[in-house]
Amino acid sequence: MPKMSSEPAAPCKRTTLHGATMGTRWSTSIDVDNTVDLTALRQDLADAVALVDEQMSPWKPNSDLMRLNRAPVGDWVDLPAEILEVMDCALDVHRLSAGAFDPCVGALVDAWGFGAARDAPDAQAIRAARQSPPLAAHRCLELDRTSGRARKHATLQLDLCGIAKGYAVDRMANVLQQHGVRHALAALDGELRAVGGQASGGPWAVALERPEAGRRAVHGVIELEELAVATSGDYRRYLEVADARLAHTMDARRCAPVNNAVASVTVLARSCMHADAWATALLVAGPQEGLAMAQHMRMDVLFLLRRAEGLTEVGLGRFGNAADRSSLACRAN
Repeated sequence: MPKMSSEPAAPCKRTTLHGATMGTRWSTSIDVDNTVDLTALRQDLADAVALVDEQMSPWKPNSDLMRLNRAPVGDWVDLPAEILEVMDCALDVHRLSAGAFDPCVGALVDAWGFGAARDAPDAQAIRAARQSPPLAAHRCLELDRTSGRARKHATLQLDLCGIAKGYAVDRMANVLQQHGVRHALAALDGELRAVGGQASGGPWAVALERPEAGRRAVHGVIELEELAVATSGDYRRYLEVADARLAHTMDARRCAPVNNAVASVTVLARSCMHADAWATALLVAGPQEGLAMAQHMRMDVLFLLRRAEGLTEVGLGRFGNAADRSSLACRAN
């Protein structure tokens, strides 16, 4: 019979680890005892996020994404398993969203001044991008995950910014679990994922940002446990043209930046990669198509819409059932 220890379990202590990446910061709040090597954990978290940046950044000329972008049409390109996983998910969401999420918007992003090529719109580049009709991404990009390679069937410029940060958060969650951490909240920009709940027994409280340009304010609080959340909106990076606000997110179907009544979309999902991609897709789809799409997919979504009378909430799933969305408890079923 194994000997039972009479010593009480070591108490958990709240610790925050963080670092710089992708032009922003990653962070984790963790409840751990003194058996966890925090130095090794922080390094592994930083390495996990750095790997995503090195593979998928459109700002790094030698990233795997840019190698594929430069490759001749028809040539197979050897790629790491991680970027192939993200591209596979991106193509899946592209199909399911009828093209609202499109990983082939790199040329549009650059033309409008939101990418690495320029920091202001270029009329000639915009005209060139519009002259090429949008192509179905799942027909122009072929993945061979078994052999670890991909090839393009048409000239295209991939951009994974609408999904890569969510995937990085998932990798952070995996690292935390590998280190034996059972209570954590991983975050990168507006993408977050809860590993369990707090050691105290309660869920993690996450602020839902109010979509106002130039200031940070809290719209409400979401309580997470074993779930991920991502928000996409028009209020952080945008252009103002006349009375229109043009978000940095591109609508490939219109060959133009998003310009609709959606201020922000918040999505709950088991993986942050899926939450991130769908938040982008629904922002692009707009209030009518996006709501219909989310309802058909039975998603947990909160739309904040700009109306003449101010911001209007429209929630579906767990957001729609909440009597008081200032504190919405969300746990994995």
